[in-house]
Amino acid sequence: MFPTDPDQRPDDSSPRPQRVWPRNLAFALAAAAVTAGAFALLRPSGEEGGGSAAPSVSESPSASASASASVSAAASVSVTASAAAARASATPDASLLPLDQLFPVQVTAAGGEVYTRVGSTVMKSCVEPDSVGPRLIGMIRASKGCLGEQIALYTDSAKNQYNLAVFTMADPKDTVHLVTTLSMAFDDYQVGAQAPPPASGLATLPPDSGMVQAFSGAGRAMVAGLGQWADGRAGDYQTLVDKHLSPLQKAVAQAVFAHESGR
Repeated sequence: MFPTDPDQRPDDSSPRPQRVWPRNLAFALAAAAVTAGAFALLRPSGEEGGGSAAPSVSESPSASASASASVSAAASVSVTASAAAARASATPDASLLPLDQLFPVQVTAAGGEVYTRVGSTVMKSCVEPDSVGPRLIGMIRASKGCLGEQIALYTDSAKNQYNLAVFTMADPKDTVHLVTTLSMAFDDYQVGAQAPPPASGLATLPPDSGMVQAFSGAGRAMVAGLGQWADGRAGDYQTLVDKHLSPLQKAVAQAVFAHESGR
């Protein structure tokens, strides 16, 4: 276990990263019956616009992010370099935690807050440029492979928005490297945020809205969490991390840890 030093967390005066406009992506809505829907991704920072689906925007400020990291040890998964490279853009591995177990319809935190899943899906690959930034893509391609990326959007009673992305790597050592590196780059968003579908009742927040991010890991899996206030305000970031994002991310990380420990 190696938690990030809390004294190194940024405050509200930290540098502001660039964000860009949403693009569309198909997903499954969490409802009584699963129905087809769509959500948009706020493309990660560091990527230049491409394609007519994403209108260009000028550089705009966003919130500072707070990152925490803890990775537990697990046995290595042996794969050849060629197989690992192929898996970075192939069908998700069967050893992934099932989507509904990873992202339950509702998560109740220790303090009593209830988080409701708005949508979740398994990405076609771990390196889709509309959901993953170029730096993270490069790190994944240099690794022993990524078995799958699973994402979800949650909300709470105040309609704050929480994005979760779980990257399951072929080798736990790569998980350690990803969590450590991304946690240190608190002002660099390499994981896309999902814009909610219209039927959800949630606001589609503008690209200059406040955001925090945090990373944790267990075995092969890295859990990336993003948090935004319901009104997109830029402020109270530590509260957003500690009292709102962290309890949900911890619940997902615990499910990941249980799965990884039982493999």
